[in-house]
Amino acid sequence: MPLQRLNTHRPDHTTHGDARGEAGTPTPAHAVRLRRLNRWQAETLREDLADLYVESSRAQEGEEYRAREAFLRRLGGAVRRSGFALLIGEDTAFAGCAYGFPVPRDGTWWRGFEGTLPQSVEQLTASGHVFAITEILVHPRTDDQGLARRLQNRLLADHHTSLGATLVDQADAPACDAFLSWGWQDIGTIRRPPDPTVLRPTAPAPMRVLVLPIEPGTTARTDAHENRSRRPG
Repeated sequence: MPLQRLNTHRPDHTTHGDARGEAGTPTPAHAVRLRRLNRWQAETLREDLADLYVESSRAQEGEEYRAREAFLRRLGGAVRRSGFALLIGEDTAFAGCAYGFPVPRDGTWWRGFEGTLPQSVEQLTASGHVFAITEILVHPRTDDQGLARRLQNRLLADHHTSLGATLVDQADAPACDAFLSWGWQDIGTIRRPPDPTVLRPTAPAPMRVLVLPIEPGTTARTDAHENRSRRPG
């Protein structure tokens, strides 16, 4: 299930907790390097990535194990996707990561979208020009306030995509605000099956659908505005 783990105190600050180094001194932003991992490397480092997830997420005390297992299932599913790509940010250790894959041309990734999907998004999907970022993690110790944005931009640029896409928990207003401040556009709501690891699954959780036009001339901005006007209240 696509998900954004982005905890944001203000639009350009994507860390969680005290954004300082292990010794209490700021970590220079320029020290965080971005590096691509292939499928084999992602599988090999899956436990380290799961540690990063637990340390950067907001799982309630006592729920860390279930959250970790759910992350590993999501990562395992993403790794098997055609075109899977993963970037890590690292200094002395993992500072963050982002991964995703091209949205399938058959449009199945958009199932559960409420209302009418913008025509430009349908066209770009059919032509194979949409890339979904399914997870972004930033460790609370990093002082690189722009790391999440650097990760997303590099991931999209590496794939020469025309449109980025992501889903954000509708209840996570800070994360939505952060993406919107970076130029992402809210085009509506999608409902996916609940996480099977939840003790008492409820109705499908609503997720905000955000898109980011990459190339000049992309018409998603107009379509997004039109779609907002007819999105269910």
